[in-house]
Amino acid sequence: MFAERRRRFMDQMEDGVALFFAAPEKVRSNDTHYRFRQDSDFHYLTGFPEPGAAALLLPKHPEHRFVLFVRPRDREREIWDGRRAGPEGARTKYGADASYTIDQLAEVLPRYLENAPSLYYTLGRYPEADTSMQTAVDTVKAKGRQGIRAPRVFRDPAAIVNDMRLKKTAAELDIMRRAAAISSEAHRLAMEALHPGMQEYEIEALIEYTFRRHGAAGPSYNTIVGSGVNATILHYIENNSTCRDGELLLVDAGAEVEGYSADITRTYPVNGRFTPAQREVYEIVLTAQKRAIAEVRAKNTFNAVHDIALRTLVEGLVKLGLLKGDVDRLIAEEGYKPYYMHRTSHWLGLDVHDVGDYRNGEAWRPLEPGMVLTVEPGLYFGEDRTEVPAPYRGIGVRIEDDVLVTAGEPEVLTAATPKTVAEIESVMGKKQVPVSAGR
Repeated sequence: MFAERRRRFMDQMEDGVALFFAAPEKVRSNDTHYRFRQDSDFHYLTGFPEPGAAALLLPKHPEHRFVLFVRPRDREREIWDGRRAGPEGARTKYGADASYTIDQLAEVLPRYLENAPSLYYTLGRYPEADTSMQTAVDTVKAKGRQGIRAPRVFRDPAAIVNDMRLKKTAAELDIMRRAAAISSEAHRLAMEALHPGMQEYEIEALIEYTFRRHGAAGPSYNTIVGSGVNATILHYIENNSTCRDGELLLVDAGAEVEGYSADITRTYPVNGRFTPAQREVYEIVLTAQKRAIAEVRAKNTFNAVHDIALRTLVEGLVKLGLLKGDVDRLIAEEGYKPYYMHRTSHWLGLDVHDVGDYRNGEAWRPLEPGMVLTVEPGLYFGEDRTEVPAPYRGIGVRIEDDVLVTAGEPEVLTAATPKTVAEIESVMGKKQVPVSAGR
């Protein structure tokens, strides 16, 4: 899989060589680190999982088309921090044609850059990597009197790799379906377990336990568990309030499997039954989402998905009397913005907000088979929205699924997650033993 990706990338290079660096480790506190997560482009092209690494792609080299620089084997460090592949493992396990230790980079990299017309490199992502790259280029420049040229053109590899990552292969989609299935199971278990008096963090713990139990690396982003008015905060991650009878709970959570993200949001009543006002808002958002998903078809534009969701939300708000006036005018003048302040979709893949252009020039990009995007309309009525009747204040509803563009009907990867009012109330009616400790 990784060798084929490298081949496809190199086939699209105009000339020269490409240089990529692994993600650095990040300090969490004092001498402890966050759990390491590899740079997405580096993972996509190499599959190499360790920090302290660099990769070269050299399509014109007679022997070394794929070169890895990695940490050396070190018995003492491996006892403390875990196993390392080392240069030999880089060749035997990860397919490198040549491999070196990362401390050889300053010596070896300039040799591969000599007389290369251009260098594909992402500037600004990792400052230390930028310094290593520039030092190597300067070393080659110093050989100018010997007739050796340094790369004169710098190209952004994103022009190639982003489009590759945007259109998923069958193997990638299999992984994303696994991430979706694990995430759907976690959301269903959360619905079954929820009851008044639980803490938001208990739901978070159950969800993330389910991710790990089924083999996921963990959450693909910070899990959002917002009850009551917390659901009106788009990126609420404190998850430390009590879930109260009569409130809604908004849960935005997705598992990461082999680097690929799922992204699901569901909103449901803490006590298992929607109030009339909650149901009215929920049904508007659900209708908007269903209509938007129906637009996820090849040749439709990316923005067509947002346009139909937005129109449906505004029509619903007018019908409820929460907005007044002509629908077209309200859309043109953004009269909906106090209650719907985000867009409906983003690309999904190795990053939860994945790479890929949304426009071709000034025009919105047409959808193509293999693209995966979220569809996530919502409505949010803060507790301070005094212009809204009291029954609606403090209600936040978002519904999100992951949708694959195909040659025909859209495939909802997360369709197993209960979504209709009837499905949610049925699942929540089958209560299991609460997960709360000491209750």
